[in-house]
Amino acid sequence: MITRVQKWGNSQGLRLSKELLSDVGIAVGDVVDVAVRDGTLIVAPVRRVRGGHDLRELVKRIPKDYKPEELEWGHPVGREVW
Repeated sequence: MITRVQKWGNSQGLRLSKELLSDVGIAVGDVVDVAVRDGTLIVAPVRRVRGGHDLRELVKRIPKDYKPEELEWGHPVGREVW
């Protein structure tokens, strides 16, 4: 696919076709890793390594009336300091 670098506000961007993104498993809003290797620009989808959880989504599920409290973890084991 041939495309052009375009200016959007104070940034520059590339417009990519839906088919191209589909081929690599990227959708609108996905997080991508952008890197340069040997003078080549590489855009790759970020694969979640630890269970696929999104911190923002998890925080949204905390009840509004939740009150954090201190928990008793028992006596120290090893060299930690309490």
